[in-house]
Amino acid sequence: MRELSLDQLRTLVSIVDLGTFSAAANALHLAQPTVSLHISELEARVHAQLLVRGGRRVLPTAAGVTLVERARRLLRDADDAVAAVKMQLEGRTGRVRLGTSTGVVVHLLPQVLETMQRAYPDIDVEVNILGSSETMARLHQGSLDIGLVATPQPPSRDLVLNHWRSDPMMAFVPARWPAPKRITPQWLADKALIFNEPTTHMYELTMGWFASAGYSPRARIELNYTEAMKSLVAAGYGAAVLPLEHPGKVELHQGMQVVPLRPALVRHIGIAHRPLEVIDGATRNLLQTLASFRQLAAG
Repeated sequence: MRELSLDQLRTLVSIVDLGTFSAAANALHLAQPTVSLHISELEARVHAQLLVRGGRRVLPTAAGVTLVERARRLLRDADDAVAAVKMQLEGRTGRVRLGTSTGVVVHLLPQVLETMQRAYPDIDVEVNILGSSETMARLHQGSLDIGLVATPQPPSRDLVLNHWRSDPMMAFVPARWPAPKRITPQWLADKALIFNEPTTHMYELTMGWFASAGYSPRARIELNYTEAMKSLVAAGYGAAVLPLEHPGKVELHQGMQVVPLRPALVRHIGIAHRPLEVIDGATRNLLQTLASFRQLAAG
């Protein structure tokens, strides 16, 4: 048994709306015999006469009225389905899974997400709080679409990794500590310290800075939440070496001073994703938005 054809239903609706076979043929850019064939096949399919021919205007029968009502819904749904696919292909709708660290989420990502919401309100950005190593692993697994990760990272043939921004590392020190204008590893090594956890790139970066001067200090506490680390610094619990995501911006925490390092140290962040030819439009649009926030910081 043949199924209903959307083309035949569109022809039926056009005839009812326009009143004649010839007007429907012109509107649909079909030959009039094709229009007649559509109607005869529809009538054969439903075993009922659908149109009353003759007179100046073709009118629907009772069966025709019923089928036209349902046909309008089917055609609207079909048009909506095509439009939805088009929007997804164009990147105007969809879901993008993003992996990044707590520091990026707090200080850098809100502006990106606000820009995305204004430009692409139907794209849902799912944010996953992860370390760089786990983010890269999940990109390889396919459970993330984009990662904002500390660089450098091991090279990969399956992923693209481009520089996003560079932020100077600073010493975050309790305000009551008398501190020099620039803090060296020698000055900081014997102080109470707050580090990121050893599994993180930030820990490796910080310990490398100390090691370059021959020091290997131990921390009083290790954790991965940047704002909690700053709160502990402000409470006088210890000092931390952290990136300054907004150079020139006064820190919101009272009881804390932010001092440059000597030698200078810089944290680099890259954008990791699968090759452009295999990602969808929503992911591509988030990449373009992230690129608009690309920044190089001095130091």
